[in-house]
This record gives sequence, structure tokens and C-alpha cells, in this order.
Amino acid sequence: MGAGARGLLAVSAAALVAGIAIGFVGGAFRWCLGIADRWRFELLEWAGRAPGPGWLVPVAVAAVGAAAAAMIVRIVPLASGSGIQHVEAVYRGEADPAPLRLVPAKFAGGLLAIGSGLVLGREGPTVHMGAAIGTETGRRAGLPETDVRITECAVAGAGLAVAFNAPIGGALFVFEEATGIFRTRIVIPTLFAVAAAVTCSRFITSDRPDFAVGAIESASPVLLPLFAVFGAATGVLGVLYNKLILGFLAATSAVHRVPPVVVAAVIGAIVGLLLVLDPLAAGGGDTLSQRIVGGEGVLLPGALGLLLMRFVAGPLSYAAGTPGGLFAPLLAVGALWGSIFADVADLVLPIHDPGLGVSMAIVGMSAFFAATVRAPFTGIVLVIEMTAVSAITVPMAAASAAAVLVAQLAGSAPIYDSLRHRMLA
Repeated sequence: MGAGARGLLAVSAAALVAGIAIGFVGGAFRWCLGIADRWRFELLEWAGRAPGPGWLVPVAVAAVGAAAAAMIVRIVPLASGSGIQHVEAVYRGEADPAPLRLVPAKFAGGLLAIGSGLVLGREGPTVHMGAAIGTETGRRAGLPETDVRITECAVAGAGLAVAFNAPIGGALFVFEEATGIFRTRIVIPTLFAVAAAVTCSRFITSDRPDFAVGAIESASPVLLPLFAVFGAATGVLGVLYNKLILGFLAATSAVHRVPPVVVAAVIGAIVGLLLVLDPLAAGGGDTLSQRIVGGEGVLLPGALGLLLMRFVAGPLSYAAGTPGGLFAPLLAVGALWGSIFADVADLVLPIHDPGLGVSMAIVGMSAFFAATVRAPFTGIVLVIEMTAVSAITVPMAAASAAAVLVAQLAGSAPIYDSLRHRMLA
């Protein structure tokens, strides 16, 4: 056995062991978030029935949860935000790897922030926890620093796979977004890590797709130009969303006299108020996405209101500086946007396709992901695995390509490139 083969075997073994660890840790994180979501909805139901100012209780809970998560970030500053930009910076040699103490900080902080209702995604904490576990495992295995960084990225992808129960999407994230490289030295450890992580997480959660979607027929070829136009419009929306994220981050950073914990509490209170107005307006967004892709739909005026609220609340929540990602809220915005676009198209065009709303919502999830993150293959495969729907792959490809093209022509950088440069600065 040559030195190269021995090295590949060593890094693959480390990735496999670390994948098992993030599978159980990430599965436990998802399970805890599920309980927190149920408690939040029960609290909102109670507040709706309570006499007097009962609505203040959810507002206070969201504020306290955000403040507590921000206090954890003060102790472990690296726990702030998504963490994906840090994973990418470590792989490029631009930042030091995350220490193992990031894992409990990200777990507890993410549970407090997302569980209390902030519009953040579970994938940020699981990706970053996976990276920290991968780094620690690689170093304990005595791997050279280059292979430690490979293990970090491979297990980060396993964390994403666990977050969305999407093993191939998690692997593609490593190749397309985190490293930008498709080589055997990275592919094999990543596949081992992803397979081990998802297998272990399913002992805690389930092996069902994240969203239950009815039968979807292939879209008519006549409608393909409509999906391309939709993708172009989604590209514009993605540019605006990225600008809003960076704008809110700049605004909160400029407030020097107010402690970050207080800023987080204020943002938490604002999000809590949105929860009181409509429970679907805040939180990670899975309940809303399921409602739309499950065929229940939302009436057009209500959908427009939810889109506006979540479009602002997502970037605002991220600016609170608590642990939490961007992916899950992106998918909810994309589903809403697709549903709205289909409703408007049905009003002005002679389409009359009863399944267009669900199809456009699923396409919207992948296209909006592509527009903001600029990783179209990852977005398409993630959505296919989360919905178990592959009949509309061609419209997803057309819309995602148009979305990325428009975002590129607009000169908008991918969101994690911008966040990485901001972190390093």
C-alpha cells in the first residue's frame, strides 16, 4: 500500500468516526429543536386565550432566549452566526480551526435562539459542530494539517446532511460550496462521514424526508419559459436578501454603546411580536414550508404578508449574533415566493394548472437557495432529498440557472463569501 493510499485510509477512518459523533449530536439537536418548536406553539396558543396582556409572554420568552444565546456567544465568540463561513476560511488556511468547546456552545446557543423563535436555521450549528468534531478527531488521529482540514470539511458536510436528512446534498455542499474541489482525497472521506452521520441521526429522528409532498407530475415543456422567468425574478430577490443580511449586520455592529446582549434581546422581542401576530411569521420555517409544499397553501394576501415579514425577520435575526444558520429560512422564503408567483401567474395567464403552486414552491426553494448561496447543485439536490420529488428537476435546473445568472450579472457576491470576508476583516 502506497503512502497516498495509507493517507486516504487514515483521513477516511477519522471522517467515519467523526461522522458517527456528529450523527448523534446533530440528531439530538434536531430532536431538542422539535420539542422547543412544540412548546413554542403551545405557548402561543395559551397566549391567544389568556386574558389581558398574555401576548407579552411570548415576546418576553423570545427576548430572553435571544439574550441568553448572545451571552453564550460572549463566552465563545466563534459560536456566533452560521459558522459555514468559518469552515470555508479554515479550509483555505485563513482562520484557525474551531476548538471542541464550540460544540456545547453551538448546541445550547442554537437551541435557545432557534427554539425561542428567531428566524434561523438548524443547519448552521450542525455544520459548525461537525467541523469542530472533525478537527478534533483528525488531530487526535495524528493526521497532517492538510488532512485535518479535509476532515473538518467532510464532517461539516455531514452536519448539513443530518440537519436536512439529505446525505447527497450534504456531500455536494462540501464539493461545491465549502471547498470548490471534487477530488478523491475529499470525496471519499466526505461520503464516509455523511453516510455514518445520517445513519446514526436516524436512530434519533427518522428516515422520512423532511417534507411530506403528494404526487407531483412533470411540468409541461410549455411552462419551462415561465420557470426561467421565475428564476430570473428570484435572482433579483436573492440579491436584495443578501444586501439586507449584510446591511443589518453592519447596522448592529455600528451600535457600539449598546451591549450585544441587549441588541439580541431587542431583536428577539421584535421577532416575538411577529410570532404573536402570526406563528408562521417566525421560527426556522419548516412548518410554513410543509404547509405550502403539502398543498394546503396560503391565501395570496396572507402569503404576501408572510413573505414580507420573513424576508426582513431572517436577516434581522441573523444580525442578533446568536448561533443559527440561513438555509432553513431561505427555503421557507423560496417556497412562499414560488407560491405567490404561481398565484399571480394563474391570474394573468391562461394556465389553469392546479399543481403549479406546489411545483413552483418547490422550484422556488432551490432557486432562492441558488441565488443567495450560489450553489445551485447543492440547492437542487437538497430540495429533492427533503421533498422526495424529482419530477420537476428540469424546471428546478432552469430556474436555478436563471437565478444564479441574474445574481452574477448584478455583481452580488455569494452570501458566504461576503460573510467570510467580513469575519476576516
